[in-house]
Amino acid sequence: MSFVGPRPDVPGYADMLEGEDRLILKLRPGITGPASLKYRNEEEILAQVDDPQRYNDEVIYPDKVRINLDYYYHHSLLGDIKLIMKTIYG
Repeated sequence: MSFVGPRPDVPGYADMLEGEDRLILKLRPGITGPASLKYRNEEEILAQVDDPQRYNDEVIYPDKVRINLDYYYHHSLLGDIKLIMKTIYG
């Protein structure tokens, strides 16, 4: 585990990754990351929709995959420091 990287998903979701999206599995899981920060209020978001499971599967999870794939291609020490600072200071 590292400080910055994708958060581990609920069991079963990683198995759904296909093609290029599977590259994010090469990243070490982290305590914080860009998708974690964007969806730090995920429970509140899901509480506001009629079908939370469907919304997660069709909107949130694909967005997290996109964000984590972008992180895979563009992560850097400076970027990780910025993510840590955003995590601490909001």
